[in-house]
Amino acid sequence: MPGPAADTMPGQIDARTRVRLALDHREPDRIPRDLAGTRFTGIHVGVYPGFRAALDLPPVEPVIADVSQQLARVDGDVLDTVGADIRGVEPRSPSSWHRVIKEDGRYRSFRDEWGVIRSMPLDGGLYYDSTRAPLAGVISEADVRAFPWPDPADAARYAGMGEAARRVVEDERRAVFVGSICAGITETYFRLRGYEDGYADLKADPAMARAIMERILEVKLGYWQRALAALGDAVDVVGEADDLGGQQSLLFSPAIYRSVVKPLHVELFGFLQSRTTAKVFLHSCGAIRPLIPDLIEIGVEVLNPVQVSAAGMEAAGLKRDFGGDLVFWGGAVDSQHVLGTAGPGEVAAAARRHIADLAPDGGFVYATIHNVQPNVPPDNVVAVWAAVEEAGRYGR
Repeated sequence: MPGPAADTMPGQIDARTRVRLALDHREPDRIPRDLAGTRFTGIHVGVYPGFRAALDLPPVEPVIADVSQQLARVDGDVLDTVGADIRGVEPRSPSSWHRVIKEDGRYRSFRDEWGVIRSMPLDGGLYYDSTRAPLAGVISEADVRAFPWPDPADAARYAGMGEAARRVVEDERRAVFVGSICAGITETYFRLRGYEDGYADLKADPAMARAIMERILEVKLGYWQRALAALGDAVDVVGEADDLGGQQSLLFSPAIYRSVVKPLHVELFGFLQSRTTAKVFLHSCGAIRPLIPDLIEIGVEVLNPVQVSAAGMEAAGLKRDFGGDLVFWGGAVDSQHVLGTAGPGEVAAAARRHIADLAPDGGFVYATIHNVQPNVPPDNVVAVWAAVEEAGRYGR
């Protein structure tokens, strides 16, 4: 399974150029590949050692790169082996907050910088889930104003960020993806308010929902202003996330999206496009087809994870209807019903079908549909990358 060394031989292009061509809806030499360039295309720490072994790479002590999702830091030799074209650059923690993990006999828990309690069972736990919302219950807009919102001006967040991006561009010649300070506006809103109160507000007190979301947007805009200044032109994709869909439908009605959330997305995506030439990427799981025209209208250029198992999200239909406007980032294999349960042959066959659906005319970055979960056999992960090596070349 050749990596970048083979891809930069005379007559071939480097990884960053390859990604940029695909982002411009052009066909490069091969489909660009992403493994762990984002927080939505990584691999669970429980799978990573076996994956390395299946690639015939030496064992290493796994390092956790994302505590809540328990994602492994993917080492450079793995990126080279699978031919990854993207590297993610992350902000650091602020100087005012440090993660302190506590145990109570049943759970490990910590309070994140937003005041949300996240917990993972000691017995068989796989992730840290949000378990306590700091703005739940009866609150007023004065409580929202008084809440200790994260400070996007904390310089510690951006220490070394620009230098890291330039090393990726100049030394590795990979494309750079930079993510946001937090989850999406609606996701963070539900974590702060709690799902019961959050949904009640959307219907009965949208002014309260809007007040909380506006403060989240302020934090995001403050972050992006400083991050983009530090990065300059050493960034190719800027990533936001907001899960808007479930398995069969949207998480709230199109009317609520358009009246409460969309104006904030307009401001957020418009700000990004005014400050950088990097492409605007949105991660949104689920059955979001009814909102895709809205997302295109307000500036989303790249859609991830392309959850083909959700209602209305078939790969061929998405490419047919929206491929002229959107780059599809992900979409390789159905993570719900194939990647963790089928054999390597079926995994590879599914990946080849999605390549055939999504690759023509560029506009496709190959990655798993969300992170590789702990139920996935390592040989199936290898099959994902073998499939794109076999079927992912243009011009054949």
